[in-house]
Amino acid sequence: MTSEANQWPWRRAVVTGGAGFLGSHLCDRLVESGVEVDCVDNLCSGAVAHVQHLVGRPGFRFLNCDVSSDTCTEVLDGPYDLVLHFACPASPADYLRMPLETLDVGSLGTRNVLQVAHRDSARFLLASTSEVYGDPLVHPQREDYWGNVNPVGPRSVYDESKRFSEALVTAHAGARGVNAGIVRLFNTYGPRMRAHDGRAVPTFIAQALAGEPLTLAGDGSQTRSLCYVEDTVDGVLKVAASRSVRPVNIGGSDETTVREIARRVLKLTDSASPIAYVERPVDDPERRRPDTTLAREMFGWEPRVPWEEGLERTIAYFTVGPGRGTARTS
Repeated sequence: MTSEANQWPWRRAVVTGGAGFLGSHLCDRLVESGVEVDCVDNLCSGAVAHVQHLVGRPGFRFLNCDVSSDTCTEVLDGPYDLVLHFACPASPADYLRMPLETLDVGSLGTRNVLQVAHRDSARFLLASTSEVYGDPLVHPQREDYWGNVNPVGPRSVYDESKRFSEALVTAHAGARGVNAGIVRLFNTYGPRMRAHDGRAVPTFIAQALAGEPLTLAGDGSQTRSLCYVEDTVDGVLKVAASRSVRPVNIGGSDETTVREIARRVLKLTDSASPIAYVERPVDDPERRRPDTTLAREMFGWEPRVPWEEGLERTIAYFTVGPGRGTARTS
């Protein structure tokens, strides 16, 4: 990991969902940069193992806390310069298992963490998602597209939670002057994903390494745009370091079918696993690709890690064993 000491303008940050897949990589990058970090997670989908290597580092604290609780603001005692709100079940397996908790973290949790940012006059950044676009009728998806979301479908607990979170952030920025921004993240992958969380890349890798059939939803023609976690972290921190209020897409330009993702995984793992076609989930988006013009023109950001390198790093992590691997992650 490359040292970035003195690059960022913050002395102390809080990362909610900091023991999750993406949150833990953000904690890594901030700590490496010399920023003091409070990592907050209730471990409903995160794991202490993801940040165990940071425990004991000067300025790092792990706080087992539910940001949706009434005591959240007391636990987050600050003061902070930066508040990164990444707490939320993000995989289908998790938000379908915890629908009410997912809605709570998008509403109560977001409101609580916004109050912390307002209290400390901190920069606030919400991790939103490409799911706010639903099954999009516009391609690629620009930030000014309002989306095509089923508000009562099985995915709505996640989609609408994030849409409401964005509304809360916008309202707090306008009504209370909170220095708040939004990033909409697309299909991030990399080490520390869980093997069976319902997302294509870790599921395919785990199945290929185990010699099991790769379960392909529908006919596999639906597309996704992959972005390696290192690139996503770069984009998140660049937006965080600005005063941008408008949503910003952060995601890869490598749009490919889910069938092609499975083929790539089979090739890189040298696996003979067969493809098994399964029923496609309700409201599964047909096409997904971000228009990242805004991120490129405003922040000079674009993905740099090629898909083959990113998948090789992720496969190396799963080969050694999740939670025990030492594969390079950035």
